Amino acid sequence: MNYTILKKTRVALALLFFSLTLLSFVDIYEIIPEHIISNIIFLQFLPSLLKFIQITSLTAVGFLVIIVFTVLFGRIYCSAICPLGILQDIFTFFAKLKSKKKRFFKFKKASTKIRYSLLIISIVSLLAGFSIVLSLLDPYSNAGRIFTYNIKPVIIWGNNLIANILQNQKIYSLHIIDISQTPIAIAIYTLLFFIVIAYLSYKRGRLFCNLICPVGTFLGLISKKSALKIGLNTSSCTQCGKCASVCKSECIDIKNKEIDYSRCVLCFDCLPVCDYNAIDYTTKTKSAQEPNISPSHQKKFSRRTAISTLLTLTASTSVLAQHGQHNGHGKHINSGHNKEYKLSLRKNPVAPPGARSIERFNSLCTACGLCISACPTQVLQPSIKEYGLIGFMQPHMDYAHAGFCNFDCNRCSEICPTGALLTLPIEEKQLTQLGKAVFVKQNCVVHRDGTDCGACSEHCPTKAVNMVPYRDGLVIPQVNQEICIGCGACEHPCPVEYPYKAIYVEGNAIHQKAKKPATEESTYKTVEEDFPF
Repeated sequence: MNYTILKKTRVALALLFFSLTLLSFVDIYEIIPEHIISNIIFLQFLPSLLKFIQITSLTAVGFLVIIVFTVLFGRIYCSAICPLGILQDIFTFFAKLKSKKKRFFKFKKASTKIRYSLLIISIVSLLAGFSIVLSLLDPYSNAGRIFTYNIKPVIIWGNNLIANILQNQKIYSLHIIDISQTPIAIAIYTLLFFIVIAYLSYKRGRLFCNLICPVGTFLGLISKKSALKIGLNTSSCTQCGKCASVCKSECIDIKNKEIDYSRCVLCFDCLPVCDYNAIDYTTKTKSAQEPNISPSHQKKFSRRTAISTLLTLTASTSVLAQHGQHNGHGKHINSGHNKEYKLSLRKNPVAPPGARSIERFNSLCTACGLCISACPTQVLQPSIKEYGLIGFMQPHMDYAHAGFCNFDCNRCSEICPTGALLTLPIEEKQLTQLGKAVFVKQNCVVHRDGTDCGACSEHCPTKAVNMVPYRDGLVIPQVNQEICIGCGACEHPCPVEYPYKAIYVEGNAIHQKAKKPATEESTYKTVEEDFPF
């Protein structure tokens, strides 16, 4: 078999999956329909598993497809589908180009204790509904955050630069796009993770996949018994080490002529380099025995490597500590605030439409950032402490700083890969009460300054906020919470600065159904004319 063609095919598929996944996150002009995005992420393992647990539908069986592929061929998901794995391969590719080493990789002993401990912790977290662990370890979610918070802003900046140049030349094919103000804590965390992944893959290939990633560890267990495997012919092998020198998983032990199949990511890099046909991809396993992991293989990893790889898991704690005395956007809340104003702070955050309840949402969301990236009004923002530590980086509705929820939009629920946001038809979404508007008369400019306003009423899509007579010919807001859906269209335009908004949305811990607004009969009468034109 021509293994060069096999390797090139794998690389082509990997680049295709990576490009489509990246595009689904950085689609700044919203070109890709929601159902296409759902198809692109269908084969992402952990999101598919979480969604299947919720809806038990054929639209969420991607993880089962991956398991079948792994049983037949090995870790196909890791080699050609996982966006974080492919991102590591890209860094490794450039590392090889710059390196002058003839033997870039060499066999390393497996850190079985770390790998299987993290897998057990992940399984327990999945069963307990503690999604923060899954969100920190899941490769798809980590890649999604890199795309959303690191790569997308750069693309928008480049788009705006080009659009500005074109518009100066009276060419309007591109338009300026607002860059979402990601909380600095989230930007730092994702950038730190990005740098660590880049460094590890630059130096050690697929180290994250075979040390930290629970999906890789789980699929590695299955791949040990896969039908097709990379096989070493012990009688033909000359122990030249060429295959081990290109193995990005560092799992080919030339000294003992063994392969650790639990770590092989099926990149096929080793196949074309052997000059003696001593390594192949076959169903025959007689000459490709399972590695006998000796006690020395179970020794602890070096301190330097362990610190590097686990750094990203502890970064969130330090970030939270850094922002412990600040609100979600780094604005300091002075305990000695102006006593004439009343603080307008939510007791409950506002979870996105389709969440059903905050508790359910926190247990399923892996904070991949796809809904945040797709939100047209940018009202969805990653949380820092709105949900507490359990919901770190999960999206919440940030009406005060970002925007409001478009009355006719359900894009976030359409594309959620984990089922944390269940699909809401537009008609149902328009009656789903995410929270209730609360009017703080003490802070309103009509009451305080005796001036006209009405911005909250003008923007309310259900007319839950009406202006009623007040004094001196002025009108002031009045809220009908029964028909309020908590979209934030009143809070966002309020001219009073956060955290003293004159009207704000108090989140519902469990989403409710709002009453339909009364339909007013039109008083407009058609003028009868002699001619209909």
